Amino acid sequence: MRIAKAAVFFIQFSLIGLGIALLFLLFARDRWELVTPGDRQFSYSQAVQRAAPAVVSIHTATTIQRKRSPLLDDPVFQKFFQLPAAPPRSSLETSLGSGVIVDPDGLILTNFHVVRDADRIQTVLSDGRIAEARVVGTDPETDIAVLRIEYTDLPSIALGDSNSVMVGDIVLAIGNPLGVGQTVTQGIVSATGRNRVGINTFENFIQTDAAINPGNSGGALVNAIGELIGINSAILGVPGIGFAIPTSIAVDVMQQLVTAGTVERGWIGIEARDLSPTLRQELKANSEFGIVVLTVIAGSPAAMAGLLPGDVITHISGDPVHDSQQAIDAISSLRPGSSVIIRATRLGAELNLDSIVAKRPLYISR
Repeated sequence: MRIAKAAVFFIQFSLIGLGIALLFLLFARDRWELVTPGDRQFSYSQAVQRAAPAVVSIHTATTIQRKRSPLLDDPVFQKFFQLPAAPPRSSLETSLGSGVIVDPDGLILTNFHVVRDADRIQTVLSDGRIAEARVVGTDPETDIAVLRIEYTDLPSIALGDSNSVMVGDIVLAIGNPLGVGQTVTQGIVSATGRNRVGINTFENFIQTDAAINPGNSGGALVNAIGELIGINSAILGVPGIGFAIPTSIAVDVMQQLVTAGTVERGWIGIEARDLSPTLRQELKANSEFGIVVLTVIAGSPAAMAGLLPGDVITHISGDPVHDSQQAIDAISSLRPGSSVIIRATRLGAELNLDSIVAKRPLYISR
């Protein structure tokens, strides 16, 4: 009797266990399939399929006037040797880059240096179509250019949030390196907020070890789901150190170029440098941070506010200033015509100066 009851209990227990196992397999089937051998759980093909159609190749042509020897244009030399007047020599230089379609109606983001001084810009789409492009606007200080091609219903890339990018995130670089055709390389985010690289005036790069080669400039840096987080811009000169302009900067610049044709930034007219311990002592600066003013441009907002060379700027709009690049970024982010409070010290005495922000001139030094 006991044996029969034990057998019944065993059978019931086995059936319950089998039922639980079946239910688990039923509800976890999709997840279970993701980890089966041969599955693509470690593939980024879907991200590539999502982003790659929006990446284009850019071919530019520029006519270069070659300088002749001044001696050949000398009238005495020409008369003595009976030389006829020769037309100026010119040659055609071509270059290669990449771009990213960010709007179905043909708006393309790329680098300024890709299209600089180009007489002709031609784009090759991922499906093989060729289109002439015109420049909508450029911003040399961030190395951004916006192009437009006369096509509609184009594949456009999804924009990601570059501010949420973290070191260690998987990224893919898509472009046309060395003219071999569209290529995808994979790596991680090596650093964020990288500045003082010496490439652009305004730098806040995403650094990556994904291979970026000549021809990749202007192409897409995307995250693991195919969203654009940066525009590939430059390499340091050694493998594994590449830089991309984050979308937070690129898209803001693009919107200003599309709507206004230019990018407006604040300017007060100073040249400054970081405050070294020696300078801090010589200038009797009590603060542990700040920048020293080297030059104040005559007639500039800073000059009108009373700022002088040798003054140590410690705060801009109430925010501490730790280095000159931070000061450039802070002032440039201000709207021209607005006012800004500059807190400074002059030989130990504290100053609070009110300056009206002007529009930053183009192509000025850092």
